[in-house]
Amino acid sequence: MAQSATFVWHGTDKQGRKSKGEITSTTPAIAKAELRRQGIFATKVRKKSIRLSLGGGSVKPGDIALFTRQMATMMRAGIPLVQSFDIVADGVDKQKLAELIRNVRTDVSAGNSFASAIRKHPNQFDELFCNLVDAGEQSGALEQMLERIATYKEKTESLKAKVRKAMTYPIAILFVAVIVSGILLVKVVPQFEQVFKGFGAELPAFTQMVIRFSEFAQAYWLMLLVGIIGIGIAFSQIHKRSRGFREAMDRLVLKMPVAGNIIEKSAVARYARTLSTTFAAGVPLVDALNSVAGSTGNSVYVKAVYRIRDDVSTGQQLNFSMRNTKVFPNMINQMVAIGEEAGALDDMLDKSAQYYEEQVDNAVDSLTSLMEPVIMSVLGILVGGLIVAMYLPIFQLGAVVGQ
Repeated sequence: MAQSATFVWHGTDKQGRKSKGEITSTTPAIAKAELRRQGIFATKVRKKSIRLSLGGGSVKPGDIALFTRQMATMMRAGIPLVQSFDIVADGVDKQKLAELIRNVRTDVSAGNSFASAIRKHPNQFDELFCNLVDAGEQSGALEQMLERIATYKEKTESLKAKVRKAMTYPIAILFVAVIVSGILLVKVVPQFEQVFKGFGAELPAFTQMVIRFSEFAQAYWLMLLVGIIGIGIAFSQIHKRSRGFREAMDRLVLKMPVAGNIIEKSAVARYARTLSTTFAAGVPLVDALNSVAGSTGNSVYVKAVYRIRDDVSTGQQLNFSMRNTKVFPNMINQMVAIGEEAGALDDMLDKSAQYYEEQVDNAVDSLTSLMEPVIMSVLGILVGGLIVAMYLPIFQLGAVVGQ
């Protein structure tokens, strides 16, 4: 059986108007025959060339969320699945995302299921996404399932963005402060040092300390830079390869003031959001917990979810299993208990997810408001201290001359 390919065609429609487009077929002749059945007289049909593009950026989770939302909208409007792929692919700006959608469309038009088509792209579609799409196809409710997945992806990505904002904002500002201080020490302070040598008087202790620090930075700045980069790379590699180190760091992060609270609430929100989505999709609870574990983003909660899964598989209620882990707040434990008693577990989990997502949002805003004056104080101490140290001898000299 010949393999399907994408062909670019140029021709005229029934009204004689010039048109062009793409069609998936096995040979140019079959493609022309298919176009004739559609009322199009093709004057030129050629196989679409595969372009190696360095631009366009990689496909990110946010792009997958957008794709899912658009597919759900197309199907809700009654547009067939294959045609929905074409419309969405033509509407996206990112080339690699468009290529991904067209690859999935080609597989689906060849007779494969949507779930099996996206399973060929594990870097873009995780196991949870594929399982939910599969469940939607099996139940005949793919449109509603895509709506749920789109909402889940959008909420999850929004939560991740808030946590990243909370973590990266102060680090970025402090990094800039260190760079500015380094430039002052290496480039500006030596100029003042040359001026001070002509004073013939002893410099203030603070100025002497800054000058010595400047001399050290001038002599060893390259070694310091290489050392910092080396420590960063070593930390990254150890974190990537050592499971024990990752778990220790995740436990440490949860104990950090303010930031630890944000990480904890975001992990609970992801747990509730993912479990709500999978349970509402009809996935059995034990199977759903397998998918939920990886979505929490912290190894402490990953281990807790696997423990919950083992307890639930032996017949224990979900809320009791969650209490036994001692990592989930009482609020969500009580909400889950109410949901189990009322037979509305997915609804109560959804409400819990909304509550903790709002908590994360408020905590990030509070942290940002708190960090701004702290960061300004740190910048003032670093940069202002260096400036004061350099001008202190000049002030003293002015006082002496004034006498």
